[in-house]
Amino acid sequence: MPKVLSLSVVALLGAAFVSADQLVDRDPVPAGYVANPYYPTPHGGGWTDDWAEAYEKAVALVSRMTLAEKTNITAGTGQFMGRCVANTGSANRVGFPQLCLQDGPLGVRTTPNVTAFPAGITTGATFNKELMYQRGVAIGQEFKGKGANVYLGPSVGPLGRKPRGGRNWEGFGSDPTLQGIAGAETIRGVQDQGVIATIKHLIGNEQELYRMYNPFQAAYSANIDDRTLHELYLWPFADGIHAGVGSVMAAYNDLNGSATHQNSMLLNGLLKDELGFQGFVQTDWLSQLSGVGSALAGLDMTLPGDTLANALPLFGYSHWMYELSRSVLNGSVPVDRLNDMCTRIVATWYKLGQDQDYPKPNFHAWVGSANGQLYPGALFSPSGLVNEFVDVQANHAVVAKQVAQEAITLLKNNGSFLPISTNVPISAFGTDARADPQGINSCTDKGCNRGTLTMGWGSGAATLPYLDDPIGSLRRKAANVTLYDTNTFPKVPKPSSEEVAIVFISSDSGENTLTVEGNHGDRDNTGLAAYFNGDELVRKAAATYNNVMVVYHTVGTVIVEPWIDLPQVKGVLIAHLPGQEAGDSLTEVLFGETSPSGKLPYSISYSEDEYPASLSLVATPLSQTQDTYSEGLYIDYRHLNKDGIKPRFAFGYGMSYTTFELSEASVSAVTKLDRLPPAAPARPTSPISAMNTTIPAASEAYEPSGFNKIWRYLYSWLSKGDADKAYAIGSRGSSKYPYPRGYSGVQKPSLPPAGGPNGGNPALWDVAYTLSVKVTNTGSTYSGKAVGQVYIQFPQGTSYDTPIIQLRDFAKTADLAPGASQTLSFQLTRRDLSVWDVVEQNWVVPNPSGAYRLWIGQSSAELNTVCYSDSLTCESGVASPVVV
Repeated sequence: MPKVLSLSVVALLGAAFVSADQLVDRDPVPAGYVANPYYPTPHGGGWTDDWAEAYEKAVALVSRMTLAEKTNITAGTGQFMGRCVANTGSANRVGFPQLCLQDGPLGVRTTPNVTAFPAGITTGATFNKELMYQRGVAIGQEFKGKGANVYLGPSVGPLGRKPRGGRNWEGFGSDPTLQGIAGAETIRGVQDQGVIATIKHLIGNEQELYRMYNPFQAAYSANIDDRTLHELYLWPFADGIHAGVGSVMAAYNDLNGSATHQNSMLLNGLLKDELGFQGFVQTDWLSQLSGVGSALAGLDMTLPGDTLANALPLFGYSHWMYELSRSVLNGSVPVDRLNDMCTRIVATWYKLGQDQDYPKPNFHAWVGSANGQLYPGALFSPSGLVNEFVDVQANHAVVAKQVAQEAITLLKNNGSFLPISTNVPISAFGTDARADPQGINSCTDKGCNRGTLTMGWGSGAATLPYLDDPIGSLRRKAANVTLYDTNTFPKVPKPSSEEVAIVFISSDSGENTLTVEGNHGDRDNTGLAAYFNGDELVRKAAATYNNVMVVYHTVGTVIVEPWIDLPQVKGVLIAHLPGQEAGDSLTEVLFGETSPSGKLPYSISYSEDEYPASLSLVATPLSQTQDTYSEGLYIDYRHLNKDGIKPRFAFGYGMSYTTFELSEASVSAVTKLDRLPPAAPARPTSPISAMNTTIPAASEAYEPSGFNKIWRYLYSWLSKGDADKAYAIGSRGSSKYPYPRGYSGVQKPSLPPAGGPNGGNPALWDVAYTLSVKVTNTGSTYSGKAVGQVYIQFPQGTSYDTPIIQLRDFAKTADLAPGASQTLSFQLTRRDLSVWDVVEQNWVVPNPSGAYRLWIGQSSAELNTVCYSDSLTCESGVASPVVV
């Protein structure tokens, strides 16, 4: 794949040189990891009925645009140059507005009067599909209420490969099925409100350290083999595309040696051809490294419009905008590719109904006052009303609290210690028990950990409208509560035998734009231990109190060995990242008003050393870091099971105050499976192919006379002289642009074997088997919700190396009273039962007539009911397939 000059060279040579976007090779990747060329970009449109009308309208609108209008809508207007974190150009003459793109995955970033929802990792821990959807509905309503066209979420990458990864908490857990289902439900909820969702980050952004190009070295290369890419990291993106997601965000890093936003195999081949993605691809912020190269490779929108080398000094240079106008006029970028870029953007706008009275932005991401600079990044900016302070919270606190509560995961409950009485004396320890005394929003993007950990830090954070903190809730509910507001164990009065010590500890991480307690995004300093020596706080509490309860707010997996087996530690709750509803959601569980029902969305091991060395953070300063995924499919529970390592707490594990029994399991065959799916549908003819591809007149890019420019605002116009010069080159066909190896402008006549619309070959989504199981609350005291989880085990003798078990579906019951039952249903698709064959480049069912074991249980280590795909029988009381 083509590579661009490293940013160190870009910074030194300046904008005048890099506007040519010269392509050179970067550091070589290890043998076997290849980003082959894949050209041209497949046209969007014409694939499915659900996009047909939107594309028909989009083609008509884009056909009326001038060259400058087309290039204007493919890029942002510059960093800090508008109300939102990114603001595209517009084509107002033909009725296409500026689009507002806004962070973040758990709520509208950097603006008040919004809900700060629980994070993605918390949402995943609910294992509740309906709740995932309802959270998406509420998020969508708030983004629309604020006038944001594009929601920059959900995040399904990172997948959570690295336990220390800084942004794992923005996603839903360390499993592709959990990520895929939660991401798809979020997308449906958001887009049902008319807001464009953005699934991110494609692909391999599994650590924060060295993810971006900087003046000293290139971003790391995530080196992923073809099968691992399909079966793990691309899997949840396919789910999101199948759900109809409107936008995909490329990652900062390289994939197999090529930057993701200009990796033609990734964008043209996998995303737009194999997965049939119909929306538009956008960059992550300031990550674009080339102009022509990225356009040819399948990028559709660059954000915030300018480049890293020039946005921070505020010089106002873009690889696109006016440079894209120039590149089209001189023939370097085919008009056909520009037509496709624009049509994808406009079609997505139509598809979500945003042409029908969609509200304009009523907030400002960079200005907190009502009146202020319209363009804070400009040297001289006009001022005016920038914030209307519209309150969009409605009753969304209800769903936010339910997510926070249903995620709470009970790891230990010795002697049924929990729930505790509101009448016993309670001593609370740790600053995580209360809100930050300096203000709940006193740190930019939550770049500190001074109080209750509600979310990680970075662009995925949101403004808390309030914080229901644990200590406030404890004091409202319990008769005798004392807070020791310290992370160092203090001198305390001798406790009574019934007194309970609740120790609040936390583990934080985030984006590497900020450093917290020596952690540069990833947990590179603290590792998987608690912040502020929290493990020692627990130990000292256990040395003083007979009854210790640990509440852990955490971004991901932690090591609990320093104290988990202490007999005084009677109970442990993982409360994840609860957002604004951290208090009552927790204390209602502590005091037995509701039973915990969360499940771990990752495994907790005995030691970080039990993970493969390839899952460690990697860094090679002053050279390009090669992050090679040598473990293949074996991350998290897949790895632990393969190596026969019993986890401390298994993926999917979580206790309740009651007990549940699974019975009456059944399985039915729905679609007969052959080794290969039916042939992919024929490639349709896109309406884009009928659009005019002649290089437009130079006058379509002329800068209008008498127009007063805002300094550093990005415009798509050229001076008359520059436009005429470029057109002269293009009209003669004399462009000397060095097209990348393998480049072709001719649309491919057929789809790849696995290709098809909205997620790939439609046959992959055929339901192969349905399962059901009766869940009964066998306790006598407490109601509770149970989660059923279905894992597949491939038939014995399968020629492909496959993990012992893999999650493929899950479902959650309603609140079941003692003795009550509910039947849960599950579906397995052809894709669920397939492996990716790297030679045939297709999804293969290795042994269609063989006995797949379809395990149903309450965690990945609690699997005692199994159904067989060949005999369509089920049995219970069977030994688990993994070490328990």
